[in-house]
Amino acid sequence: MRRSPRLALLAVPLVAAGVLLVPQPAAAIVTFTTTAVNSNGANCAALPGGNTTNAVQLTQQGCNGANYQQFTFNPVSGTTDTYTIAMPASGKCVDVNGASTADNATIIQWPCHSNPNQRWRLVPVGSDKTFNVVSVGSGKCVVPAGGSSAANTGLVQLPCSTATSRVWRLAGYVSDSTTVTVTNPGNRSTVRNTATSLALQASGGTGAYTWSATGLPAGLGINASTGVISGTPTTAATYTVTATATSNGVSGSATFTWTVTTGSANTFTNPLKAQGPDPWLTYYNGYYYLATTTWNRTITMRRATTLRGLSTATDQVIFNLTNPNGAGTMWAPEFFLLNGPNGLRWYFYYTAGQEPYNLGTQRIHVLESAGTDPMGPYTFKASMLDPTANNTWELDPSILQLNGNLYLLGTFYNGSQPLFIRPLSNPWTASGTRRTLVTPTYSWETVGGAVAEGGEVIQRNGRTFIIYSASHCSTPDYKLGMITYNGTGDPLLSSSWTKSPNPVFQRSNTNGVYGPGHNGFFKSPDGTEDWIVYHANSSASGGCDMNRSTRAQKFTWNADGTPNFGTPVATGVTLTAPSGEPAS
Repeated sequence: MRRSPRLALLAVPLVAAGVLLVPQPAAAIVTFTTTAVNSNGANCAALPGGNTTNAVQLTQQGCNGANYQQFTFNPVSGTTDTYTIAMPASGKCVDVNGASTADNATIIQWPCHSNPNQRWRLVPVGSDKTFNVVSVGSGKCVVPAGGSSAANTGLVQLPCSTATSRVWRLAGYVSDSTTVTVTNPGNRSTVRNTATSLALQASGGTGAYTWSATGLPAGLGINASTGVISGTPTTAATYTVTATATSNGVSGSATFTWTVTTGSANTFTNPLKAQGPDPWLTYYNGYYYLATTTWNRTITMRRATTLRGLSTATDQVIFNLTNPNGAGTMWAPEFFLLNGPNGLRWYFYYTAGQEPYNLGTQRIHVLESAGTDPMGPYTFKASMLDPTANNTWELDPSILQLNGNLYLLGTFYNGSQPLFIRPLSNPWTASGTRRTLVTPTYSWETVGGAVAEGGEVIQRNGRTFIIYSASHCSTPDYKLGMITYNGTGDPLLSSSWTKSPNPVFQRSNTNGVYGPGHNGFFKSPDGTEDWIVYHANSSASGGCDMNRSTRAQKFTWNADGTPNFGTPVATGVTLTAPSGEPAS
């Protein structure tokens, strides 16, 4: 938000990328049907349109649950580690075209036979049902051409490695019908008289699971169908819990401790940060991480195990801006854990420009983390300029992930200030020019200037909403609007979205909250609650400056499936902290 007054198993080991991939001992293999999701871009392998013609090349497409994105892995008789891969949509099999052993030979469908170019082995890469899919005939791996993350890319074979483009997640993978494994959730801690829940997971077996548990804390129960333990524990003690999943008479168990403490539920008060405009807050691996606008050449972040702890946590400098075209005036930071070409990384998006401050030079930039710590270290990755229309400032970056595709959201100037969307081929590279999603036209969108900025995504039950900030940030009438994706259209077209006619979150004179906006969303530590983070002023005369403070509150959902953000809460009011926070 701006401050301008204007607006793969082989018989021998595989060596790739310096890593020795040694075949692992094989479990008994069984038939299973699954999607195959590529780890670089999260697209699904597909038989285009369910075409039944011989020699049609397979592609990767945005995942949509269609039959032509399903694959049945059938064990080859007499082997312990080899499959044929059939496609229910056509009744044909996955095949290396012409039984070629050459790089970039196409992966096609062909009537099923028993030759090596229709036989496949799975080499685990990681632990989350992720594999190289290796041709027995060539010893090479299935990969989108060129390692691309783009939808509609044809599938080919290339030498195997652990690069994400060669790694596929087979969610329906089953290794042995004679065993069931329950994933151990680890030791748990819950506060007495505080509602809690835990979703258990299992693998193996040949059908649905029936769940049971012994040793549960008083007040908790387990859903026999879903494996969700929930309730409100009433007695403080340490319990030894054994959870069991049974599939067609075969059972597996996991044992862990669950401690119920006597501490009362945590509380907090707003603000979380007194000078905290444009906040972005994420909960990850036991910590909340908060970044806000600095309006200088540093990027800072603070962390704490509780929301209350954020208010006294120390900002740490995680990066210093040096790029001449983005050397200062940093605002609107957001960071996302994305699976890019370099694997799982945090991508830190922000707005910055030349110094001294010059609005016309403000553009969107991105950093990439070295690992999976939100606080870095980071390196500069790219300036995310529009490939064909780098003719105006662009601000307020955010990320939309939809149907296996990646998009950048932002705002720009064309006489008013619309919200735009731009397709990405990876977390830092545009694959097309910006398209306008929201043009501010309602009276509540044009107070002090026609503005639609700070678009933020929230998704639930298959529905996608973008919440954006409307009217000028210098006014007390800065507020939130909403557009809703229709579920079937091209997300790049504004016609595929419906704008709500009224704001969804706005000033409360009664509570002394003015200009609430530039929000983000996060989940409670136990994943059961939805929360909004935003900035606001405590005076109607408060401006668009560093004195806007960071605030958070829980929100709910309407019967029609839309979010209900309620009314912004006054500062100083004691609020119950997000569910699942550790006692403090």
